[in-house]
Amino acid sequence: MSFLKPVEIAEAPEKVAQHYARVREMFGEEPIPQPFLIYGNVEPFLRDFYMNFKKFVYTDGALDARTKSAIGLAVAVFGKCAPWRDYFAARCQQLGFTEPQIAEIMAVTATNAMYNTFFKFRDLSGTGLFDGMGVGLRAHTFSNTSLDDKTIELINTAISDMNACKPCTSGHVSKCKNLGLSNEQILESIQCAATMYAGVQFLNAAL
Repeated sequence: MSFLKPVEIAEAPEKVAQHYARVREMFGEEPIPQPFLIYGNVEPFLRDFYMNFKKFVYTDGALDARTKSAIGLAVAVFGKCAPWRDYFAARCQQLGFTEPQIAEIMAVTATNAMYNTFFKFRDLSGTGLFDGMGVGLRAHTFSNTSLDDKTIELINTAISDMNACKPCTSGHVSKCKNLGLSNEQILESIQCAATMYAGVQFLNAAL
């Protein structure tokens, strides 16, 4: 049983109903994703999430919507949030990713978390004892998928930031710059990820 029930459109208070109308306008003919109805329990959060989602996740900006959908999927996978995972898997496919590529996005996210765990340990250990020792972990996923390098590095940057791995985040930002991504594009990948992580955290707590 859900901790919070969806606030149905027909029963929503006036301010919440106004936001639902804006959400419906954003999605057009598509149905409103169910998480928005959960967020309707807290009007200020619904308002913030809608505004951030529209600007940093759903529409083109410094990054195109297709790339943002991949980042959204990565965040949903990282946050173990099935409703948003399913939404972004469908949106990724709608925006041109194949089913194998959707699986690859999930695999890149998992592989990045593996590396974050290792390098964060070396950083947090407070010692140089392990600096000269090889990583030893295989990561063919980063270079042997059909995903483009920019998408992979933006996912890696976002997930490394969420994992609070300083050396990984710094390294992936440098790789993004070497690939020609602008500061604005890198920052927007984090704004996209931050927006979705807030949505994932609220939804996970509510279900």
